Amino acid sequence: MPEPTRPLDRLAARLLETRWLMRLPIPLYRVGLGWLFGERLVMIEHLGRVSHEPRYVVVEVVERGRNVVRVASGFGTRAQWYRNLRANGVAYLSTGRARRVPARVRLLDAEESARRLRDYAAAHPEAYQHLSAAMDYAAGGEAHIPLVEFTPPIEGA
Repeated sequence: MPEPTRPLDRLAARLLETRWLMRLPIPLYRVGLGWLFGERLVMIEHLGRVSHEPRYVVVEVVERGRNVVRVASGFGTRAQWYRNLRANGVAYLSTGRARRVPARVRLLDAEESARRLRDYAAAHPEAYQHLSAAMDYAAGGEAHIPLVEFTPPIEGA
């Protein structure tokens, strides 16, 4: 696997692979302290595709708009939370002071994901540079980073 060249990229790659560290915010979100992390992070509650038990992940928001939140699956389509959403489409979001808000799930295709990531890179060049280098490292080459879009559920559905 190629080693990231810059020290911060190597550190980011190591941190992203440290499971306990990545799961550290989850208990804080679950007790209502998600507001401590601001609007850049969101906790997604999803159901296990086999167990149907609640599972949790905290990820960075790539794009936020009126009634829409988009996040990136940095570990691609092999991320467990991404696979669970693809299997059953059940999601609740906690962000800021909002807790366990039901959301409709849409997995963006490769073309739309790439376009929206280019927009993110333009708006946050340094953050994107470090994040993409860490994701490329984790993927063992150039990473395909799919996006997931969350919107309010359709009434009556």
